[in-house]
Amino acid sequence: MSRAVTTPLRNQKKAAPTPSAKDRAQWWSWLGARWRVAVVSGVFGLSALILVGRAVQIQISEQGFYLQQGGDRQQRVQVIPAHRGMITDRNGDPLAISVPVDAVWVNPTEITKYYQQLRTDPNPKSKKDPDPIKTLAAFLEIPRSVLQAQIDSNRSKQFIYVRRQLRPSVAQQIRAAKLPGVGLQREYQRFYPTGDVSAPLVGFTNIDDHGQAGLEASYNQYLSGKAGQRLILKDAYGHEIDDLGVISPAQPGNDLALSIDRRLQYLTYSELAKGVVETQAEYGSAVLMNVATGEVLAMASVPSFNPNNRATMTPALTRNRAIVDQFEPGSSMKPFTILAALESGRWQPQSTVNTSPGWVRVGGFTIRDHRNYGVLDLRGILEKSSNVGASHIAEDIGNKALWTEFHDFGFGQDAGVGFPGEVSGRMENWRDWSVSGTAAHSYGYGLSVTTLQLATAYAALANHGRYIHPTLLRRSQPAHAVQVASAKDADTVVSLLQAVVSPEGTAPKARIPGFHIAGKTGTSRMIGPDGKYSTDKYNTVFAGIAPASDPRLVLVVVVTDPQKGSYYAGDVAAPIFQHIMAGALRMLNIRPDDLPNEPAQLTAQQTTRLIPMSLTKRTEGG
Repeated sequence: MSRAVTTPLRNQKKAAPTPSAKDRAQWWSWLGARWRVAVVSGVFGLSALILVGRAVQIQISEQGFYLQQGGDRQQRVQVIPAHRGMITDRNGDPLAISVPVDAVWVNPTEITKYYQQLRTDPNPKSKKDPDPIKTLAAFLEIPRSVLQAQIDSNRSKQFIYVRRQLRPSVAQQIRAAKLPGVGLQREYQRFYPTGDVSAPLVGFTNIDDHGQAGLEASYNQYLSGKAGQRLILKDAYGHEIDDLGVISPAQPGNDLALSIDRRLQYLTYSELAKGVVETQAEYGSAVLMNVATGEVLAMASVPSFNPNNRATMTPALTRNRAIVDQFEPGSSMKPFTILAALESGRWQPQSTVNTSPGWVRVGGFTIRDHRNYGVLDLRGILEKSSNVGASHIAEDIGNKALWTEFHDFGFGQDAGVGFPGEVSGRMENWRDWSVSGTAAHSYGYGLSVTTLQLATAYAALANHGRYIHPTLLRRSQPAHAVQVASAKDADTVVSLLQAVVSPEGTAPKARIPGFHIAGKTGTSRMIGPDGKYSTDKYNTVFAGIAPASDPRLVLVVVVTDPQKGSYYAGDVAAPIFQHIMAGALRMLNIRPDDLPNEPAQLTAQQTTRLIPMSLTKRTEGG
């Protein structure tokens, strides 16, 4: 029997034990823990790498950008306001000046941030002023709720004005308080020393010192300066802590010298205002001119307004009626009709016209005089202001000759003084004149003019027929003159016009003792809303030249719709002319005709009436 062979146990391989479920779970747990550690470590390592890279980028690559941004959070460019140029009269006396004032502003963002910090910080840095809104409202004398609402409605903004043009005392209080988020900014306020006397002419500016009307508007660019810039450093509360220097300096505006004489302006305005009040007229205007230069020495409009008090401003009051209003001049045009007759060669001063029976029918219309003056020469036509006589002359010389004379003296054309709203008047071409229209033009109907235009035309007549464009600016060079009529004929008309202020003329109230005065009245019916001539509303005009023997000054006075007393120009406009012109002759030390070696003398009563008390001392001795 064979013996079985057995393999020793040590020579046999042991079979691998089968892992239990518990072992498998422990293994996967160990593997998961190692994996999570690796992932988290990788994330942290990557984050660290990103942060390092970003730090390098900020510190090296973008260093300049962030330095600039940091600086911008503290540095500010502040505007340096430019001083607006002065407006002066011909002698350098101020008519408009800019005075430095302050405006208060707030930064709603900074104020909001300040209050947030105040609520979270138990020990606020600024215990002296825990409520800047309340303090500022108290300085400005407004309710705190009003200021709070203004800030809340502009919370996202960094600059809003609270009040402009502060009183210096209030500005000083705000500056001393050093309120968080509150600042002061220098600006300029326009001041007008002559007030309502020259307001319609000079005009006014808005709160930003930009011209809005008058010469302030027409010369705004010339008067305005160019604002500058400076760099400042501010803290977190908006307080200025350092001045880093001027970037560009402010350039002040240019001064503007007018042709106006402030003394004569006071005189003209005050006498015109008295006349308008005494006659209970609607309004009035006056222009005083230098015959030789065409410079306007005074230009007044009544009623007026005070440009230093904006509450007095209304469109009707701000109108410079001497330039922007037009009217039918009436008989004040007759001197130019007479001049056209002389220029035609068909008429001489001694030529006569039979005006009987005091009226005439022309083109279906009846033209009347105040009464039957019978036969009149050219002097008589002006002295009596005969419409019938002027109509006969116009019929003889024709519409073209009459239109040409009017046109050459500037009627129907822009005077060109550069004033906002200036009108050119109205005068149709002579081809469009009817027979009755030609007659009407001869005594000042059918065309419209301005006070300035009429004054300029009379100045040309007084200047020996030489027309000079008027100016509101002081002339430093001789004016250019155009000979529009012969000197002989122009001088003849001036001589004839002296009859108007004679006791037999229509304007004896325009006489000035010691001087020969030439002038002409004009009383014209106003056109009503229905387009028809009114029966109770009139424009009254007096245009005069002084002295007639050696013309120096021309003055035109226009008074609209007088309600008290007579409505004739000889009773309304002529006395105003007399008061203004007498004072002007004295102020300018123009010697009278009858007393060649002595200055013009006025009574104490006349002097008091003519010269405001504030100017009496200044104007003594001319």
